[in-house]
Amino acid sequence: MDRSTAEQRRPVIVITGAVGYTGMHACRHFASLGWEVAALTRTATSASELTFQSGNDGNSTLETDTRGCITPYVCDLLDKKRLGEVIREIAPDYVLHLGGKNSVPESWQSPLLYMESNVLSTLYLLDVLRPFPQARIVVAGSRLKTALQAPYHPTHPYSLSKSIQEAVALSWGALFEQSVMLAEPCNLIGPGPSTGFCALLAGYIVRTERMKEHSVTEAAPFRVSSRHAQRDFLDVRDAVRAYGVLLEKGVPGRIYSVCTGRIVELGDIVERMVSLAKISIPIQWGDMAESVSTKAYRAQELEEMGWKPTIQLGQSLEDMIQYRRTGKEGTL
Repeated sequence: MDRSTAEQRRPVIVITGAVGYTGMHACRHFASLGWEVAALTRTATSASELTFQSGNDGNSTLETDTRGCITPYVCDLLDKKRLGEVIREIAPDYVLHLGGKNSVPESWQSPLLYMESNVLSTLYLLDVLRPFPQARIVVAGSRLKTALQAPYHPTHPYSLSKSIQEAVALSWGALFEQSVMLAEPCNLIGPGPSTGFCALLAGYIVRTERMKEHSVTEAAPFRVSSRHAQRDFLDVRDAVRAYGVLLEKGVPGRIYSVCTGRIVELGDIVERMVSLAKISIPIQWGDMAESVSTKAYRAQELEEMGWKPTIQLGQSLEDMIQYRRTGKEGTL
């Protein structure tokens, strides 16, 4: 990374999975702080593609000089030789590891791919970072992990891959004295190219609105398996801020919950989103029984570091729908 003398004191951060939903927000956030962002992507990507407007957060547009803080690097995390070359060139102060696979259905179809993408890529990344002991590293884990203790019965290959990723990341950090921290986010929502439940509903709402405008046959109802299923929803922009706090203040070897601590039923989410639509939205409610005693986590340690969510649930949902109304699925 080419850095002038005046810029040498800027923090330098590597972000993997930079073109993903969270990765794009992370690139934008850290660039807005004046950090030098090394954005690792599997395919050629320009800095302008990694910066965007993200809604009503009081800082919706990145200026040209801020985009200049982002340098894209084409690097497959499974190509250890190339990864080592990139990391040596960058010599990062911080690393935010967001790269990997996160689809439960896909993990059943390609289980080995998930082990490679989530476990091997993490090990390769940590190994090439060993010559840079000053680098502070946050690995994004998952609430869908399963405890690695007998009898072990993972619910799906994705869960297995994230459970092992967590174990090897913390173990590798301890063995080689690296500053590795795990972040476990809840369900992330907000504007951007997400594939989560709320994003799918937002897309359905906007498609249905457009069909109505063009007098197209009404769409089939959007199906929700359970009205009473419960989730903790956090805006992705708040999650990225939490990752920044952990990079600077987190204690190596610890696992941090990144969440609101508030549980919401899907029925409430659907009703909120449907109320934002311009027309009546057909919903088909399933009768799948699901526990109403979902455990509520609290981001107590993050709160003690000064972080707290700032974007209200209603704003996140509105921003998701508005993002899709713009028709700009690649930029915000």
